[in-house]
Amino acid sequence: MSNHLKKQNSPYLLQHADNPVDWYPWCDEAFETAKKEDKPVFLSIGYSTCHWCHVMAHESFENEKIADILNKYFISVKVDREERPDIDSVYMTFCQAFTGSGGWPMSIFMTPEQKPFFAGTYFPPESQYGRLGLRKLLLTVAERWQDNKIGLLETAEAITGNINAANNIYNDQINEKLPEMAAGIFSENFDKQYGGFGPAPKFPVPHNLIFLMLYSHIHQEPLAKKQAEITLDKMRRGGIFDHIGYGFSRYSTDSYFLVPHFEKMLYDNALLIIAYSIAYKASGNSDFLDAAEKTAMYITREMTGEHGEFYSAQDADSEGEEGRYYVWDYNEICDILGNDRGKMFCDYYGITKQGNFEGKNIPNLLNGNTVTDKFNTETDILYNYRKSRAHLHLDDKILTSWNSIMICGMSVLYRVTGNSHYLNTAINAEKFISETLIKDNLLYSGCRNGILSVKGFLDDYAYYLAALLCLYEATCNNYYLNHAEDILKEAIKQFEDKNAGGYYLYGTLNENLVSKPKETYDGAMPSGNSIMAYCLVRMSQLSDDTKLRSLAERQLAFMSSEALHYPAGYSMFLISLMFYLNPPQQITVVLSDTDKADEVIPHLPLYADIKILTQSSEEYGLLNNRTTYYVCKNQTCLPPTNSIPRR
Repeated sequence: MSNHLKKQNSPYLLQHADNPVDWYPWCDEAFETAKKEDKPVFLSIGYSTCHWCHVMAHESFENEKIADILNKYFISVKVDREERPDIDSVYMTFCQAFTGSGGWPMSIFMTPEQKPFFAGTYFPPESQYGRLGLRKLLLTVAERWQDNKIGLLETAEAITGNINAANNIYNDQINEKLPEMAAGIFSENFDKQYGGFGPAPKFPVPHNLIFLMLYSHIHQEPLAKKQAEITLDKMRRGGIFDHIGYGFSRYSTDSYFLVPHFEKMLYDNALLIIAYSIAYKASGNSDFLDAAEKTAMYITREMTGEHGEFYSAQDADSEGEEGRYYVWDYNEICDILGNDRGKMFCDYYGITKQGNFEGKNIPNLLNGNTVTDKFNTETDILYNYRKSRAHLHLDDKILTSWNSIMICGMSVLYRVTGNSHYLNTAINAEKFISETLIKDNLLYSGCRNGILSVKGFLDDYAYYLAALLCLYEATCNNYYLNHAEDILKEAIKQFEDKNAGGYYLYGTLNENLVSKPKETYDGAMPSGNSIMAYCLVRMSQLSDDTKLRSLAERQLAFMSSEALHYPAGYSMFLISLMFYLNPPQQITVVLSDTDKADEVIPHLPLYADIKILTQSSEEYGLLNNRTTYYVCKNQTCLPPTNSIPRR
């Protein structure tokens, strides 16, 4: 049996195309049918590499009895949260308000007018251990829809009204104390023994670590840098890092980064490449560079398409079991590598006969062993062997925002290594976006199999802006800066809230939903509003444009008000604020005939605005007929020098 999902393009929706549940995609037909048949709507939101989404699908959506209830009493709608972040945001806000938490799978009950009245996340098929089961819940909601529909409609109206009760008072004050406040919160929550912040589960949240490193650099505060570096070291050593195939898993289920939730997301790895690259540049610790480069290797060989585009995610599950693909048996490794080298490998990576995870082993270096390349040959052998075990599901959607942040990751890695492979990887991905995901000067949210998805959201525009800026910083090619100016104009046109400040998640060209969110909190990925703050600040500094500066200040003021209640949840905005309050030094490079830009840029500081001149001028000439550096900061310029500035 197939349902209304069979012609969809999303991997997540296609995973449910043969369910006995008569799923609809999000479409007018679904809601018109609900109105015609006078049925409530059951909305299920998830994504294709989500472990608990798989569990609920297997337990409930493949269950004929539960499917019969859904088909008889409800219109059922499936949504891929990565394909439609607007729908996910609207109903996640309700779910969090209704239950006190959120997550995926997300289960929403709502009226045919799309107004929610009940929410939850994962439900087991039957009630157990005091937890409500989906079958009983469905029957209860169906009964109340028949007997007390007016009450449910009133609830839905009240909830929708509360969601839409936005603060429309514009704040015009930039709060300069927020970075210090956030640094204090991080310090209070820092786990001195295992790294990270707060209890398990521990998420990487790389933008928090980038904030701490920048805060340390600007304010000469060594504690913030130490907290970031300890966390980065523990993650690199822990099982959250894949020591066989490289790259990072979604998060650690324990306090010491050993046991991960095994799915791998493009955006996590992109942000971590940036964090580890910055940490290497700041500390000179080669372990950090090793982590960044091995993560980039993982992306190149497993997450990159033939045209330079990046795929979205790899699944945590294989053969119906989470993590099975990634764990090892002691004897298995000795059989593959040979007894002597196998034992040495196991000793190095903390692999024992007893195991460290459900009788199996997750390779790790939490035992304190030095990070080394002496087992690279064995690692390659095990990597190739592991690929023969099973096929990991790959979510091969191409998402504009996620591709853009990986462009930033590869650009920053190029700037700290000088390896042109990383720059070319970034350039090719940007070319894919500009040639495939932009039509009639409009950005689209993504594509799969050459089929475009919906028109872009704020995050797509904001992250693409950031990608263009990162490429400009890596190349000093004005094409990227000029293109960014065009994208910025369109983003402002579509998404700006001219009254209260900030930018809406979806804009004038997107579908209207029951509420219009304006996301500001930096979760697993920085919010579109935080990235817009960063882009506006950086573009105003690079162009010295007073109009852009005014827009940047307006956005910083709006975000200051949003961040005041918990500054540590707005790290990307705080990075933008610190750039604004402490503008980077300006380095003008006059190249000699024997030097090239790509030979110079990777040796310059990251926290700098760089301008490359290929010819001398009256203002900027060559000193000693050699490449010359002119450094200015805080309206003060240093004498020209032939030495590369280091800070």
